Amino acid sequence: MRAFVLTAPREYAVQEIPVPVAAPGEAIIDVERVGVCGTDVEFFNGEMAYLQEGHARFPIRLGHEWCGTVSRVGDGVDPTWIGRRVMGDTMLGDGVCRRCRRGHHHVCAQRQEVGVRGGRAGALADKLAVPATSLHLLPDTVDPVLGALVEPGGNSLRAARAARVGLGHRLLVLGPGTIGLLVAMFARAAGAEVHLLGLSQESLDFAHSLGFDHVWTEADLPGLPFDAVVDASNAAALPARALDLVEPAGRVVYIGLAGAPSRIDTRALALKDVTAVGILSASPGLDETIAAYATGEVDPRPLVAATIGLDQVGLALAGERPAGAGPGPKIHVDPRLT
Repeated sequence: MRAFVLTAPREYAVQEIPVPVAAPGEAIIDVERVGVCGTDVEFFNGEMAYLQEGHARFPIRLGHEWCGTVSRVGDGVDPTWIGRRVMGDTMLGDGVCRRCRRGHHHVCAQRQEVGVRGGRAGALADKLAVPATSLHLLPDTVDPVLGALVEPGGNSLRAARAARVGLGHRLLVLGPGTIGLLVAMFARAAGAEVHLLGLSQESLDFAHSLGFDHVWTEADLPGLPFDAVVDASNAAALPARALDLVEPAGRVVYIGLAGAPSRIDTRALALKDVTAVGILSASPGLDETIAAYATGEVDPRPLVAATIGLDQVGLALAGERPAGAGPGPKIHVDPRLT
């Protein structure tokens, strides 16, 4: 089968590799769609922290935002999984440690992450092997585009829920990329007044096209009271700015990761009586995200600018927009395309 393999920073190939065999407890997925995200770009550039920390190494097969159909299962797996459309949890805990036993497998110290950490191959291939326990069923109303948006959606839903905003609340989202826009969509669905702060007029115009009327740059951000602020950016200065902008007794949610250390003044955190929350993973939010997509409560399909084949992944990771791409921030991959 064909697979996109990153062999070193900015070095890659589409290779012919053996078809995976389902080990006991595993399922084989025929991959339908895969999302390319900022984590993949960090690996491509050799900047991903896991490379320095020893949690990942080249060669690596990326792809952790995916959906597909179960085609085979290993020993110990219910055969009725075969033929079902699914997506999968990226975080694979060891299942035995204290964190896993307490339901926090996504922060297991020994976890694998599909396409990211611990040598677990990702979905940028024709087929993918994952533990059957990581699978989540997709209803018919969740098409492949939505299916591959469940993983980033789960992260974003958790951030929106952590902000605790609804009718009568005002939320500011820093960074109108895929995660920021998904956070904004979930918060809007909950009834909040949503504002977005960005750098480029292009990204803000796209956010406006999605029905978000309150879009700002730093230069024109109004002096409004924000009940919660979500930092969905990769700017090292914005975590502190989020704390500056939030109302006393409000909530700050950190879901973006900067390439350099960021600092906040904990005196301001305490004196403003602010609650700060960090979000790492989609795991606890996957089922709720699938339900929101299935009912149409949230429809993030406009975020996908283009769908490409495996042969174009390297160019996309290098920042090249596919021909005919729309204005959205997300690129999808269909391994079946040539």
